[in-house]
Amino acid sequence: MPIPDYQLLMLPVLRFAGDRKEHSVSEFRQRVAAEFNLSDQELAERLASDSQTVFANRIGWAVQYLKAAVT
Repeated sequence: MPIPDYQLLMLPVLRFAGDRKEHSVSEFRQRVAAEFNLSDQELAERLASDSQTVFANRIGWAVQYLKAAVT
């Protein structure tokens, strides 16, 4: 399974945030990766810039856009 784009990651992020507790972005990454059954190889895939993993980048964007939507 390819790594989902940030739009597809938004709903699982929202479901996890629905408990109304504070969570780190790392917790979001772990929970959503498990939900999508992403492999270690998929989680290790890096951006072309090699600055971070593709999955971390997409979770970051999903969280950022959701935060912006509520402010």
